[in-house]
Amino acid sequence: MNLYGFLTLFHKEVLRFRKVALQTLIAPMVTALLYLMVFAHVLEGRVQVYHGIAYSAFLIPGLIMMSIIQNAFANSSSSLIQSKVTGNLVFVLLSPLSALEFFLAFMLAATLRGVLVAVGMYLVAVIFIPLPVHHPFILLAFALLSSAVLGTLGIIAGIWAEKFDHIAGFQNFFIMPMSFLSGVFYSIHSLSPFWRELSHFNPFFYMIDGFRYGFLGTSDVNPAISLAIVLGAFVALAGLTLYWIKTGYRLRD
Repeated sequence: MNLYGFLTLFHKEVLRFRKVALQTLIAPMVTALLYLMVFAHVLEGRVQVYHGIAYSAFLIPGLIMMSIIQNAFANSSSSLIQSKVTGNLVFVLLSPLSALEFFLAFMLAATLRGVLVAVGMYLVAVIFIPLPVHHPFILLAFALLSSAVLGTLGIIAGIWAEKFDHIAGFQNFFIMPMSFLSGVFYSIHSLSPFWRELSHFNPFFYMIDGFRYGFLGTSDVNPAISLAIVLGAFVALAGLTLYWIKTGYRLRD
């Protein structure tokens, strides 16, 4: 493995979002905390999803995971489409990096950004709302694996897209609706049978539900099932991504 080349590309991707931390790290945390302030103020005391758990405590894990989903995807997708549009992606493709090293550098940088946003949100949220962690290893597993899934999906979108509009469309018509409709603000048991069953086909639901279990110790679905589904999604998406990188699909045209 070309470790030096991989670390160089990974470092470049980390520097990319670190240099504009106000936009890539601080702004997502502020947005999610505004959601928390508004929904907690309006619904606290009026809605109780799980017995003995305040609505604000229920809401925080969902908001954190929603931020992980959106920021991990944005990191890898925006980096690739920017490199394609400006034409500097050719320098990465000409470097002695394998498809695996190319994939890992982009995916791990996206994972790091997602986790940093999550940690920042948690540290700020617990100042106002106590939120103990019941299962830290499960929490960490879902945070890392979900970030990796969305970082990989971002690479797929970045490879497929030919202009910024394509990425914006992917974000606005796929990532955003699926993250909002995955149980961030509600439990799927409050839905009608049709929408409840439909929610089980949304992979983001399993990310949020398993992540919430790590905090609260309760969930809508067995966390082992959720973890298996998220892991399966990562393996499938990683396989497709590696194939596209190796064949040069929409990269070497």
